[in-house]
Amino acid sequence: MKNAAIILAGGEGTRMHSSKPKVMAEILFRPMIDRVLDAAKGAGVTDVCVITGYKAEILEQHLEGRAVCVHQAERLGTGHAVMQAIPFIENNHFDNVLILNGDAPFIDSDTIREALSYHLTRGFVQTVISARIENPFGYGRIIRDTNGDFTAIVEEASADKETKKINEINSGAMWFAADALVELLAKVTNDNSKGEYYLTDTVGIAVREKRPVGAYTAKNADAVLGANNRVQLMELNEKLRQKVLRQHMLAGVSIPCADGVIIDADAVIGADTVILPGTIIKAGCEIGENCVIGPNTVLYKTKVGSNVTLNSVQAEEAEISDHANLGPFVHLRPNAKIGEHVHCGNFVEIKNSVIGAHTAVSHLTYVGDSDVGKGVNFGCGVVTVNFNGKTKNRCTVGDDAFIGCNTNLIAPVKVGDRAYTAAGSTITHDVPDDSLAIARSRQEVKENWVIKKKPYREKKY
Repeated sequence: MKNAAIILAGGEGTRMHSSKPKVMAEILFRPMIDRVLDAAKGAGVTDVCVITGYKAEILEQHLEGRAVCVHQAERLGTGHAVMQAIPFIENNHFDNVLILNGDAPFIDSDTIREALSYHLTRGFVQTVISARIENPFGYGRIIRDTNGDFTAIVEEASADKETKKINEINSGAMWFAADALVELLAKVTNDNSKGEYYLTDTVGIAVREKRPVGAYTAKNADAVLGANNRVQLMELNEKLRQKVLRQHMLAGVSIPCADGVIIDADAVIGADTVILPGTIIKAGCEIGENCVIGPNTVLYKTKVGSNVTLNSVQAEEAEISDHANLGPFVHLRPNAKIGEHVHCGNFVEIKNSVIGAHTAVSHLTYVGDSDVGKGVNFGCGVVTVNFNGKTKNRCTVGDDAFIGCNTNLIAPVKVGDRAYTAAGSTITHDVPDDSLAIARSRQEVKENWVIKKKPYREKKY
């Protein structure tokens, strides 16, 4: 069976006051459209057509290679939007078509699969996905007859007092038999106050023609939720944030105070790890067991081992091995690989470098484009000078080396095993194993120079 999804994503979302399409607004660091697309594909729907509109070029670039994009030049309603995908449907000979709203990010794969099963087993030509919510205000109500069979959708503006009491509402998501969708769309008119073509009108047409239709009530009531402004966007973020935190806590992660803690829904965190306030764990992160992450730590696409402590650390596309202790105020840039039992302290930055086990980079140091062995000690103020204005070059530091305070290693240069550099040295040549390199001018003292030259200003106090 060949199924497809059509995602409606042409809205401007004027109340968002954004220069981007509405569906690009983010929920926990990911655009809403991505969450909807992932839900469809997670349910096994691999053929997806996205209907674009406002700032279509932004959405097309974002979705490149993941969906077919069809532009709705004039936004004349949801039915009109789906009409733009008729060639996509007919040319590919789909059996069933799923309609989704790109600004309803909580639709999930289970709901989509279950609704399809309901749709197929009952032989419906159209199955609306509904949900029961506490406050249905603003949503179209699902109307059922005395037998419980679905018969209509009544919008809020058209609902009478009794209809408004109904708490089962239309999510906007629905399955169609592909051929029936094309036939029903051909009969939708714009004979209404706004002159628009509404997808929900297909229900009334199907009922009048005595075609079988149904409404599948989602177990996930949040599947219907969307955001029309920044306040609602914040509310969706908070709802998902709390859900993710709860899942981690029930799985053995300690979050003693959730203030400022934001964790991507796909993050993996081991048991007995503690997440402290102000910590933000973005996409692509894996964290082991018995760690302390935070406070005020930001991780992105970073893998963290077990028994690691990160205090006020920012890391992106980095790897941190077991028992490492980093912070406060450490910045790991892409391709930083931190070995076991490594300590990095105050105001340390590491980029595209391998730091061997048991090495200490304690404070005020930059290590870039370097390969550092195990058991190395970096004094305060060390800099690997990796850029000559045209190219990046690497430094190599051997096992158990000692790099003195305020040493500059001018790449490409190698410091051998157990070698030392004297404090204040600028190292431009390789240092052999077991050697001491001193690269600074001899101190010269000019006695009474200040008295003779009087370089200072007269102080009046």
